[in-house]
Amino acid sequence: MRRVKAAWALLICALSPAASAQGQTGPPPTDIFIVELRGRAGSLSAGTPANITNRDGYDNQPMFLRDGGAIFYTSIREDGQADIYRYDLKTRSSSKVTDTKESEYSATVTPDGRSFSVIRVEADSTQRLWKFPLAGGEPALVLKGIKPVGYHAWLDGQTLALFILGEPNTLQLVDARTEKAEVVAQNIGRSLHRMGGGGRVSFVHKESEKDWVIKELDLKTRKITPITRTLPGSEDYAWTPGGSLLMAKESKLYEWKRGKDAKWREVADFSGHGIRGITRLAVSPSGDRLALVASLGAKP
Repeated sequence: MRRVKAAWALLICALSPAASAQGQTGPPPTDIFIVELRGRAGSLSAGTPANITNRDGYDNQPMFLRDGGAIFYTSIREDGQADIYRYDLKTRSSSKVTDTKESEYSATVTPDGRSFSVIRVEADSTQRLWKFPLAGGEPALVLKGIKPVGYHAWLDGQTLALFILGEPNTLQLVDARTEKAEVVAQNIGRSLHRMGGGGRVSFVHKESEKDWVIKELDLKTRKITPITRTLPGSEDYAWTPGGSLLMAKESKLYEWKRGKDAKWREVADFSGHGIRGITRLAVSPSGDRLALVASLGAKP
C-alpha cells in the first residue's frame, strides 16, 4: 500500500498542486463509462453512458485494444496495489491481467501488437517503463535509465514520447534501443497522442497557469505548432479516427474539428446520469465508442 501512496503522491505533486495542498494521499474513487459515438467527425453525437466498473475505488486510464472489443484499465482493489484489468465489451466482464507485488499503470499496446507497456512502480517507488507479453509471461524492462516516467505513447516501434516528472515536467523523445533522450517541451500535460502514422505527436503545453494549448510536434523537423486551446482547466483529450478532438469539462463532452470549428462544440451533457468530473478519454479504433473516466454524484 505504501508504494501506491508514494507513487500517487509524486503524481499529485507534479500534476495538481491544489490537490496536494489539500492533503490528498490517495487516488480518488472513479469509474469508467462506455458511450456510443454516432455521426461524422465534426458533428458527432453521444449515446447513454454505461458504467462498466461500478464499484467503490479507483478504476481509471482506459485504453482500447486494437480490435476494439475490449479495453485495458488500471484498478486498485482491496490489496492496495494497482493492477491492469481487461474489460470485454461483448461479455461485459472484467478479468485481471497483471498480478504482481509492484503497481502497474497506463497499459498501452505496443506497435508490434505482441505486448503491452505500463508505467511500473517498483519496490523503491521508482517509476519506469516495462512491458508484458499479451499472450502471458514475465515482464521486461523497456527503459533502464529513464525515470521517473509519468505517462507514455509509442510513436513507432522504437520511438517513445514520454512525460517525465520533474520541475518542470518535460516531454521527451526517447529511442528505446539506445535510450537516447531529447527534451522537446516543458510544462506539459499528461495526455500524449500519436498522430500522422507516428510522424507527429500531440500534447498539452501549459504556457501559464490558465493558458493551456494543444500542440503538435513534427518528429522530422522538430517544429511545434499550436492546434487549439483546451477547455479551461481540462488537460485530457482524445482524437477520433476522423480527426476530431474530444475533451470534457465537468459533466459535458465537447468536440473540435480542425478547419470546421472556431470553438469547442458541446456534444453531450451527462449530468442527468449523475456523472461529474470527467477526466481521461479513449476512443475505439473504429471511432464508434468512447471510454471516459468520471465520478458519480450530484454536483457540489
